Amino acid sequence: MTIEFNATLRTVQGTGASRRLRHAGRTPAIVYGVGEETAVIELDHNEIYHALRHESFHSSILTMNLNSKKEKVLLRDYQMHPFKQLVLHVDFQRVNPKMKIHTKVPFHFINAEIAPGVKLTGSTVNHILTEADVNCLPKDLPEFIEVDLANLAAGDSIHMSEIKLPKGVEFVQLAHGEDVAVVSIPTPRGGTGGEAEEASSEEEAS
Repeated sequence: MTIEFNATLRTVQGTGASRRLRHAGRTPAIVYGVGEETAVIELDHNEIYHALRHESFHSSILTMNLNSKKEKVLLRDYQMHPFKQLVLHVDFQRVNPKMKIHTKVPFHFINAEIAPGVKLTGSTVNHILTEADVNCLPKDLPEFIEVDLANLAAGDSIHMSEIKLPKGVEFVQLAHGEDVAVVSIPTPRGGTGGEAEEASSEEEAS
């Protein structure tokens, strides 16, 4: 999926100029990286505001249309107004297709409703992490990483080493020897549902 947005070069900089831009429905931004000078740009506020509401805009290689030229970039940072629905500033990084990138990708958890730890004990899923740092070439960057909970029992967890990644993608923490837990299902107080049913059956038998 290709995600595109439009940008134009800014000719005036400074706090006052940025304030005037925002009043005119524009958002100040910059784009840097890949051995090129930082470009000071501006965006249509409504376009970037709605784009930022989509998860994929935060974890995909984006196509920036800047002065009739297309550039591949990553969203690196943005600032919102403390209480207004207003994007104050956005930072993008240029992408070299031949160089690996280090960025965050969200987890998508599936099959929680059929996980034994949920169905048999009534426990709830504990999402320890909602995203992870990955290394990969731009062409291999996944929009999200799927975590299947279908076999997760109460008291168990899924670690990074147990998650299947797309080809060419690696977890940064795992590469550094940190095999952290991503999701778990705690054991309910008083034991599992199966133990409770067994104890109840024994009482009735006696």
